Amino acid sequence: MSGFKKFLMQGNVIDLAVAVVIGAAFTSIVNSFVADLLTPLISAFGGLPDFSTLKMTVGESNFMYGNFINAIISFLIIAAVVYFLIVKPYTHFKDRNAAAEEAKTRECPECLTEIPKAATRCSACTTTLSSV
Repeated sequence: MSGFKKFLMQGNVIDLAVAVVIGAAFTSIVNSFVADLLTPLISAFGGLPDFSTLKMTVGESNFMYGNFINAIISFLIIAAVVYFLIVKPYTHFKDRNAAAEEAKTRECPECLTEIPKAATRCSACTTTLSSV
């Protein structure tokens, strides 16, 4: 039981739970934005009062394809926000840190072992190195 408690108290699990709750709240905001503001604005130019009222009837069945259009618009907005506010900045941050990490080391010219840039002797082959 203590292992389960330790697992639940890890930062990863708590961070993930917070992200799921915030993601659900954000999704409801985007869905409301699409259904209440964006689609009426788009449909004003097309002459339709709302996409959610669009449907196709086949026999006794109604296919509410207007709700599907709203869902596609919501998905595209959420995907764009996640990409531009999370993925793109994280990728930039990761690339910048990788460049800084590379600048701290160099290869030994004799054995090609990665060594600190400030090293004057290779720890693997003990070759004396020239200063950078």
